[in-house]
Amino acid sequence: MSKDFHALNRAHDQIADLDAQLLRRKLRTTQTACDIKANVDQRDLKAFCSNDYLGLANHPKLIEAMSEGAKRYGVGSGASHLISGHSIAHDLLEKKLAHFESAHIPDARALFFSTGYLANITAITGLVRLVDQGQASIYSAGLNHASIIDGVKLASAQSKASVFIFDHQNLDSLITQLKDDQNLLKLIVLDGVFSMDGDIAPVKELIAIAQTYDALLIIDDAHGFGILGKQGHGILEHFDVCSERIVYIGTLGKAAGVSGAFICASTPFVEWLIQKGRPYIYSTATPPAIAHALLASLDLIEGDEGTHRRQHLNQLIEIWRTEMNFKRWQKVESNTPIQPVILGSNANALAAAKLLDEAGYWIPAIRPPTVPAGSARLRVTFSANHHVDDLRELIRTLKEIEQLVIKDNLT
Repeated sequence: MSKDFHALNRAHDQIADLDAQLLRRKLRTTQTACDIKANVDQRDLKAFCSNDYLGLANHPKLIEAMSEGAKRYGVGSGASHLISGHSIAHDLLEKKLAHFESAHIPDARALFFSTGYLANITAITGLVRLVDQGQASIYSAGLNHASIIDGVKLASAQSKASVFIFDHQNLDSLITQLKDDQNLLKLIVLDGVFSMDGDIAPVKELIAIAQTYDALLIIDDAHGFGILGKQGHGILEHFDVCSERIVYIGTLGKAAGVSGAFICASTPFVEWLIQKGRPYIYSTATPPAIAHALLASLDLIEGDEGTHRRQHLNQLIEIWRTEMNFKRWQKVESNTPIQPVILGSNANALAAAKLLDEAGYWIPAIRPPTVPAGSARLRVTFSANHHVDDLRELIRTLKEIEQLVIKDNLT
C-alpha cells in the first residue's frame, strides 16, 4: 500500500477500527430464492430474518406475472417517468395503490418509486419546498429508519428547515415543541411499524396532534403494508383513520414480495412532488414488468389468500409471545412479525448469531448504528410460510443457546 495514498490508508484504518469494535458488516451470498429455507455460502439454513412477511417473494402467481410483464413490456423502462418511462403498468399500479388507501386519504393519488429510500427522501425534501427557506419545521421520531433520517438531513440542508427529534412512545415533547412553532409548514415524520423494535406508531394520536397544530403527518409504513388491517392495506386501515393531512409511504419489497415503494397522499401533494421531487424527476423509472407483478401481488394481499396468510402470521406471533421466555435476554413487546431479542453488547449478539448459524439458522446480529449503542440484538422475523413446528423448534433452540451463552459468561 502506498504511503502517499492517504484516502486508501484512511479507509484501511477505519475498517480496522470497525473490526475492533465488532461493528464490521459482511455480505453473505444466497444461491436460492427468497423463502424460509436458504442456501447460504453453500449451506442450507432455516431463515428467520427476511422481510418477506407474507411469503410472496417466491409465489408461483407472482413469478408468472413477472414473466408475463417482461414479455409484454420488456425488461427496462428506458427513461425517467417524465420523459418516456411511464408505462401503462405503472399507471395501473398507481391507480390500484390509490384505491387501497382511498378510504383513509381524501382525493388519494399514488406515485410509484423504485425503493422506499427514494420515496422517503422525495416526500420529505419535496414537501418542505412548499414554503420559502427557513419557514418549515420537521419533527422526526428518534428511532426512525435511516432513509427518513437522511431525508430529514437533506431537507434541512436544502431548505434551512428546523429539525426536532421526538419520542414516539411519549408525545408530550412533540406537543410542547409544536405549541411554540410559528413556521408556515410543519412535518411530523415517523415509521408506522418500527423496523428494529416491531412496535406500532400511535397514529390516531398523531393525526389529532397534526390537526391541532396544522401539521402534515408522513408515515413510512414499510413494515405494515400488507400485514396490518383486515385487507392488508396497512396501518391506516388498522386504525381506521382518515385525514387529508396524511402522506402515506408503503414499501412493496417486503410483505408485497416484489420491489419498489409508493407515496400516497391527497392529489395536490402528489402533483407537487411530481413537479419538485428531485429523486422522482431524475431517476429512471422502475421496469414495467415489476409494476405488472405488483398488480398480481395486490390481488393476493387483499384476497382470501392474503387473509389466510395474515391469520397464520398472527398465530405465529401469539405462539412466540406466550412460549418464548428468556432467563436473561430481553424480548421486546411486539404484535408484528418483527420480534427483537435484546442481548446488549455486540459480542453477545455475534456469539448468539454464530451459535444459531451452527444450529442451522440464519438470524443475523443487529448492531449499532442500526440500533442504539448497548442494544445489539437478534431480529427474529416470521413469514407466513413458516410452520408452527418451525417456530417451536426455533424457540427450543434459542432457549438452549441462551443457556450456552450464560454458561460461557458472555452476558
